[in-house]
Amino acid sequence: QVQLAESGGGLVQAGGSLRLSCAASGRTFSSYAMGWFRQAPGKERDFVAAISWSGASTYYADSVKGRFTISRDNAKNTVYLQMNSLKPEDTAVYYCAADLWGLGSYTVGKYDYWGQGTQVTVSS
Repeated sequence: QVQLAESGGGLVQAGGSLRLSCAASGRTFSSYAMGWFRQAPGKERDFVAAISWSGASTYYADSVKGRFTISRDNAKNTVYLQMNSLKPEDTAVYYCAADLWGLGSYTVGKYDYWGQGTQVTVSS
């Protein structure tokens, strides 16, 4: 079992920055990959970024590449998503997720546990 809790969402103006955190508990954090996804109203949940268990490999959606950075601190059981140059189209609920068996995937179905999400709203 893995429990995940996101924090750090909020309201920010376009061009601003936010850092999301996801605290994990349960299974040994350094043994599994993590991902961030987002879901806007009326839309599917989309991949944002993923990171391998060691942090050596990271993956990004094209829409956030160069603006967002995923990282992890295995000593703190926490994964982060630094979001810079935010745009109104980044507005969504952001979810972290645990991939217990892979290296980090683009696919929602590959993840085993999910947090409850944190709202990010970017005003124009």
